[in-house]
Amino acid sequence: MINRLFSAFIAIMFLLIQGCSGDETPKKVSLYKRDGGISREADYPRQNTIWFGFDPVLGPKEEVMIYTPFLKYLERTTGRRFRIKFTTKYEDTVENLGRGVTDFAAIGPLRYLIGKNEYGIRYLVSGLNRDGFPAYHTIIFTRADSNIESIKDMKGRCFAFGAETSAQGHFIPRKMLSDAGITLDDLGKYVYTGSLRNAVKAVINGECDAGGIRDGLAERLASEGKIKILKVSGAYPAVLIAYNSSVDGKIVEAVKSALLSFDPMGKDRDMLFDWDRTDMPGGFTEVKEPALDRVKALAMEYGLLKK
Repeated sequence: MINRLFSAFIAIMFLLIQGCSGDETPKKVSLYKRDGGISREADYPRQNTIWFGFDPVLGPKEEVMIYTPFLKYLERTTGRRFRIKFTTKYEDTVENLGRGVTDFAAIGPLRYLIGKNEYGIRYLVSGLNRDGFPAYHTIIFTRADSNIESIKDMKGRCFAFGAETSAQGHFIPRKMLSDAGITLDDLGKYVYTGSLRNAVKAVINGECDAGGIRDGLAERLASEGKIKILKVSGAYPAVLIAYNSSVDGKIVEAVKSALLSFDPMGKDRDMLFDWDRTDMPGGFTEVKEPALDRVKALAMEYGLLKK
């Protein structure tokens, strides 16, 4: 445990020193350098490495600590070499997967459907929440000290969405507003911040009055007294692990088997770091197609998915 925490601390310090670049080039973090340094393409040949991506949510310093031990689990279980490929741009996660820059990625259901349409990516498994269900809820929230008591109070106010192609950050909170009789035209202003993390910042910093984020993140922030929860959505299908269709079938089956055996709340808990802050705190299960059909119908209704 001490060695793991020490390695994670060093990784964070390196990232703090490096800072965040202004371009959109994916950052590649080596699992093999104990200093947590940014990896170089030449370190390991492409053909010997499996690249794993994910939608940026918490920020690189937190996510390198969370995903590194998880990928080491996959290495130990599959006998393959895994490496993380970060991106600072939300939309790049699916593009990287579709173009083969990454082999596997954790992405939301809407992002998966977009990637399936544009690139032919495929799903592997679905994430499980803390209660063991492949679902999550979106939360509409405001600042803890806000005088807003209901989403019906949002007329004439500013709403912070996440990325435009996000289910959690855009079309689900948009539907929640619509169900309460609030259209985009009724809002005084609305912005697409690019990520759930930025949506939180926009609201807490007073740039917007309310926003939409996933349940786990909202519950943690509410328990810390940083936000007030206004409305909880119905259940929607959880984050998926998807893969590029060109990945070798034996690798796909090995990774799927490892993911289905992954037990973050049981036997694998001690090797992980803050895994409960991800969208799949309960591990993984088989994907349920009917749930994806519901997302597809809503996305098409809002013009976020082509027919």
